[in-house]
Amino acid sequence: MADKINVAIVGLGVGRSRAKFAAESETANLKVVCALEEEKAKETAEELGCEWSTSLEDVLARDDIDAVGVFTPSGTHCEYAIQAIKAGKHAFTTKPMDIRVEQCDAAIQAAEEAGVILAVDFGNRYERFNHQVKAAIDTGMLGKVFLGDVRLKWHRKQSYYDGGFPEGWRSRLATEGGSIANQGVHFVDLIYWFLGPVNEVFGRSATLRHQIETEDISIAHLTFQSGAWGLIETTTAQAPNLGTTVEISGTEGCIIWHNRDVTIKNADNEDVDLDEIDVPACPENIIEDMAGAIRDGKTPLCPGTEGRKSVEIFTAVYKSSETGQPVVIDQ
Repeated sequence: MADKINVAIVGLGVGRSRAKFAAESETANLKVVCALEEEKAKETAEELGCEWSTSLEDVLARDDIDAVGVFTPSGTHCEYAIQAIKAGKHAFTTKPMDIRVEQCDAAIQAAEEAGVILAVDFGNRYERFNHQVKAAIDTGMLGKVFLGDVRLKWHRKQSYYDGGFPEGWRSRLATEGGSIANQGVHFVDLIYWFLGPVNEVFGRSATLRHQIETEDISIAHLTFQSGAWGLIETTTAQAPNLGTTVEISGTEGCIIWHNRDVTIKNADNEDVDLDEIDVPACPENIIEDMAGAIRDGKTPLCPGTEGRKSVEIFTAVYKSSETGQPVVIDQ
């Protein structure tokens, strides 16, 4: 294989930024972008110097594509990834991996059978400061961690849910999911990555402000395999937008993560210099990650088996909210 991997990007919402990553990469070539909206596909291709298509089938039939990135509505991620895998391509999806665990399992199995790479693009895993936070936890700097909190209080107008292409897809359970499956999943993955497997979930969700099928508020209590507890609050009904706070509490210190600004304190309430925590270099983005996996055999930062975990957690929140009972997650 050539030094650079050849990439196709399908879906040009957030996918447009990933297409730009590929176009500017020293380890990848952006070969083609694909979108149902012809004008958007043409415009992006002209801007980034690649080919364009409105047909996923045509893209997958090409023999000059190594990896396909799927950036379409959430309920289609694994469906399209499986199509790419069956065409002999490596595949990566935006978050969430899907909105159904069964689809995640099908994609994981397809990738294993085909001998190709399947990964999920969680931007938080590409930030050096998050690797430093994880190292602080993993090395015992905080003592025994007993609590992890996520508070995501974002603002989304009704027009956000009514718009999009196809129109209104963000408002529907079948195509997107709500505040925990769409916005909150970034931090469901992050808290899982920081604290490890979850054994039990008890959650509530509701729609309080918007005219949508999905929830715009959710609260979940997590019990981790380690014995730690977690609390995840998500809403898109907040006005004004307050951003996101993650707090990790241990017997010897704590971490406060607010809108990407990180503070670590020891038991004496003294700040710990984040720069003193040395961590290995990590890929800058999903494109560099896939290039390292395909060319050098490295494990992606979030392989499909890891991406599945956050889907399992937020679907457990939905199930718990429906039944009024805690949901046990099989490990």
